[in-house]
Amino acid sequence: MEQHTLFELNEYIRQVLALNLPDALWVSCELSQVSRSKGHYYLSLVEKGEADEEIRARAEGIIWRKQYLKLQRKLGPDLPKLLQAGTQVLLQVRVDFHERYGYKLLIEDIDLTYTLGEMERQRRETLARLQAAALLDKNSNLPLPPVPQRLAIISAEQAAGLQDFLRHLEQNEYDYAFQARLFPAAMQGERTRPEIVQQLQSIAQATRGYEAIIIIRGGGARLDLATFDDFELCQAVAECPVPVLVGIGHEIDDVLLDQVAHTALKTPTAVAEFLISRAMQFETGLLQAGQRIGQLAQQKIKRADFQLERVSQQLQILPLQHLRREEGRLNGLQQQLPPVLRSKLRQEMQKIQQFHQLLQLLRPEATLARGYSLTIKDGKIISSRSHLQTGEQITIRFKDGDLNSEVL
Repeated sequence: MEQHTLFELNEYIRQVLALNLPDALWVSCELSQVSRSKGHYYLSLVEKGEADEEIRARAEGIIWRKQYLKLQRKLGPDLPKLLQAGTQVLLQVRVDFHERYGYKLLIEDIDLTYTLGEMERQRRETLARLQAAALLDKNSNLPLPPVPQRLAIISAEQAAGLQDFLRHLEQNEYDYAFQARLFPAAMQGERTRPEIVQQLQSIAQATRGYEAIIIIRGGGARLDLATFDDFELCQAVAECPVPVLVGIGHEIDDVLLDQVAHTALKTPTAVAEFLISRAMQFETGLLQAGQRIGQLAQQKIKRADFQLERVSQQLQILPLQHLRREEGRLNGLQQQLPPVLRSKLRQEMQKIQQFHQLLQLLRPEATLARGYSLTIKDGKIISSRSHLQTGEQITIRFKDGDLNSEVL
């Protein structure tokens, strides 16, 4: 049985690779981990499956310090942004195998346009997922108070954009008061998404209610803003129960976070201006409403004054008219009174005449003259025989005299 040493095997593998891959070649992959030591960059490269995101291949890459400086002159400030975990890259690599140190890829160049194109592809896929999940308008449909004053701010503690926002908010020329609390989070790199999502959850669970959440950061290039196209971050903002306002410092390109937020503005200062302007509009509305109320009150007072003046004039005129009418009525009554009295007097005189005649007919003398008599006992007229007893003395009166009698 033929036997080989490990060194012989590795030497054979090195020779095979050197013979079959003598030139550098372009390889597309994703950066899984990035570390730096003494100016050298050590990269963990992976390829994932499209359906399950399972790692299909892995390799270690390295950018020597000298090569990094060349790439830095070529790509400028975009190079550090490319070297972030999770970035899709197209690398020009030279395959290297050492009997002692093993297999690695020596990175000689990076294609920036590939990364930007891959980012745009992923961005379109994420946008389609957000649309399919009906998340684009979910946060924007939340009611924003007329004057949001209790603000939760998510930003990096030392971010220049945060300082600009706070200074602009505090030094507003109208002296509006805002209560702002910072919830610090990374605004660039792989920690951005988990930290912002965690702070959104903390704000939503806070016992002290916030009226708006502000996510702000300073300006940056397209690569700086890649995190704000992340689906999980956009989903967390869309489903947040508090209106989210964003100003992440981009003047031209927009990010998907803008599309799921309640209100998107270009810069942190623009967010502060928006809040101040909203307060000013509310105050203007109040002042206009106050002026309108004052005008309506003045109109009502004028109408009331006019009505009072008219009533006052009527009160001066109506009593005189009433007095004149009563005076005329009294004069008429005075003129009518003598004839009425004479007529009334005649009527009463006629009644008296009739009563007199009736009395004359009813006098006892007239009754006796008609043939009647009166029976008198002890000076009283007897109207019933039951009032008399046998042997009593009575007087019977006729028209021509009295007759004393005894009851038998």
